[in-house]
Amino acid sequence: MVLTSHAELGETGEKTGFWIEEFAAPYYAFIDAGLEVTIASPKGGQPPIDPKSQEADFQTESTKRYFDDKEAQAQIANTQVLSHMDAAQFDAVFYPGGHGPLWDLATNNNSIQLINAFLAAKKPVGAVCHASAVLMDVMTESGDYLVKGKAVAGFTNSEEAAVGLTEVVPFLLEDELVKRGADFQKVDDWNTFAVRDGLLFTGQNPASSELVAEKMLTYLNL
Repeated sequence: MVLTSHAELGETGEKTGFWIEEFAAPYYAFIDAGLEVTIASPKGGQPPIDPKSQEADFQTESTKRYFDDKEAQAQIANTQVLSHMDAAQFDAVFYPGGHGPLWDLATNNNSIQLINAFLAAKKPVGAVCHASAVLMDVMTESGDYLVKGKAVAGFTNSEEAAVGLTEVVPFLLEDELVKRGADFQKVDDWNTFAVRDGLLFTGQNPASSELVAEKMLTYLNL
């Protein structure tokens, strides 16, 4: 699982990072299925947590489990450095969202190379919410954008507007994926939605994170 290392919410002076539910729900889906999970981030160490994701309104059974799980918290505090990760050592990769990935993981060359390595090895790549941005600039061997003609989901323009950050984020994820030729699929704001296209598994919003993980586990026959 790859988390953002970016903590600043644009020029607002507010903090961002990864969204706890989008980590916790898939993390426990993977753990409960018997998988061993390694966590990485561009800078390694403690990745920033979006403070809003710690508010009472956004707590779920998975987040409550995380807050009681000292082992998981210790893992988060000591993430591996992304550039040291080797796709050959893993069965799948999953990117949780939060606004942070828009600033760092979307254009991170180590992430792009890692995704290419997973796909070349016929291994699944999952992303949810804003983390679908990690797919934007991945290119195929033929020189096309990876997402061209692919069904993908991610945080929608209307959801970004609903949280009041349309003018804060560096780009609107839906717009950028569509520009690259993606078949951007979505449902009404805040509803659960995930889609698979080949080795790509993507989800729309925080509520969709567990469903993406479940689809990946089904693919892995777990």
